[in-house]
Amino acid sequence: MGTERHPPRPTAPPGDLTTAVTDPGRELLTVLARHLPRIRAAAGPNDRDGTFPAETFHDFGRQGVLGATVPAELGGMGVSGLHDVAVALLRVAEADASTALALHAQFSRGITLTYEWRHGPPPTRELAERLLRAMARGEAVICGAVKDHGREVTRLRPDGSGGWLLSGRKTLVTMAPIATHFVVSAQAPVDGGPTLLYAPIVARDTPGLSVIHGWSGLGMRASGTLDLAFDNCPVPAGDVLERGSVGAVSDASLAGQAISSVAMLGIYAGVAQAARDLAVDTITRRSASPPSAARTLIAEIEARLYTLRAAASGALVAIDELSPRYDMDPDERGVRMMTPFQCAKLMVNELAAAVVDDCLTVVGGATYAAEHPLARLSRDVRAGRFMQPYTYADGVDYLSAQVLGLERDNNYVSIRATRPPDSR
Repeated sequence: MGTERHPPRPTAPPGDLTTAVTDPGRELLTVLARHLPRIRAAAGPNDRDGTFPAETFHDFGRQGVLGATVPAELGGMGVSGLHDVAVALLRVAEADASTALALHAQFSRGITLTYEWRHGPPPTRELAERLLRAMARGEAVICGAVKDHGREVTRLRPDGSGGWLLSGRKTLVTMAPIATHFVVSAQAPVDGGPTLLYAPIVARDTPGLSVIHGWSGLGMRASGTLDLAFDNCPVPAGDVLERGSVGAVSDASLAGQAISSVAMLGIYAGVAQAARDLAVDTITRRSASPPSAARTLIAEIEARLYTLRAAASGALVAIDELSPRYDMDPDERGVRMMTPFQCAKLMVNELAAAVVDDCLTVVGGATYAAEHPLARLSRDVRAGRFMQPYTYADGVDYLSAQVLGLERDNNYVSIRATRPPDSR
C-alpha cells in the first residue's frame, strides 16, 4: 500500500520553530501565508459571535491544506514531520488560535490514518486509504470525539449481523460544524472479560447521529467545538479500529497519542507570540523610552517565549526522530516519545499563559474590554491545560510516576473509562 517514507533529519535542531525544515513543510507555509490576512481580520468578530470560519476551511480544501499531512502518493502534500506541522499551526495561531485548533484536528487525522494505511491489517488499510484520498481532494474533514459528556458512556454493541451500534454523547468535538467523519472513542463491555476500547469512524450522515449546537466556551470560541449524540448509529465492522482494553497497562499506545497531539504545542507558542507582538507594538508607539517596569516585563516576556519555543522544538525533534523506530521495544518507544512531550507541554502551557498575562500588564486597562485582541488571547491560551494527553493533573501524574518508578495505566482513554462518571 506504499513504501515507507520519512522526513529527512535536519542538519541541526531547528531550535525556535521559526521555519519548516522539509520541502513539503515549506510548501504548506507558502499556501497558508495567502490565508493569514483574512484569518487575522476575521478572528475578533468570529470570537465575539462564536462563528466557525467555514469559508476559510472551504478554501483550505480547494488549495490542498486539508490534505497537508496525507502522503504524496495518495494525493496530499506529504507533510510528515511533526516539527513542520507545529510551525504551520504556530503561524495560523498567531492570526487566530481557534482556526489553528480546528486545523490541528484535520492534520492529526492525516498523520494517524497514514499510520493505519502503512501498518494496519488489510481492511484498516483500505479504510484509511479511502479517507486519506478524500482528505487530499478536500472532500473529507475528519475530527476526533474523545471526551464523554457528563455521566454518559459512549458504547458499542453488536448489531447481530457482524456490525455495531453506537450510542452515547461526546463533548468538546472541535471542527464539528463542517466535519464529514468523526473518530469516536467508545467502549464495548464483554461478558466475563475486560471492556474493550474501539474507535469507530462515523460518517456525518449516519442515521442516529446528531450534532448539538449551542456550546459557548470561555476561549477558542470560533473553533466549532460542539457536542455529538449517537442513538444506535449503525457502524460497519470495517469502520471500527481496535484500541486495546480498559486496564491493560501498556505504554505502546503512548507513541500514537504523542504523535497525534504534540504539534498542538505550536498553537500555544503562536498565541504567546501574537501577544508579545501586540505588547511590543503598543509600547513602542507610546514612547521612545518606555518606563523601566515595562522594559523589565518585555525582557521577561522575551525570555519566556524563547524558553517555551525551545522546549516545544526539542520535544518535536525528539519525537520525529523516534517515530520511525519500530525496531525498538514498543513500550520503551512510547515512553520516550510521551515524556518529552509532557515536559514540553507543562512548560509551554505555563509559560505561554505567563507571557500573555505580562502582555496584559504592559498594555494596561484597555485589555479588559472583551473585544481587545489580548483579551481573546488570554482566554484562548488557557485551553492548553485541558487538552489531552494530558490535562494538567494527568500530566503531573504521568511525569511524577515516571520519575518515581510508579506503576500506572498511561492510556488516557483507558484511565477515563475506569473513573467514576462524575469525575470524567
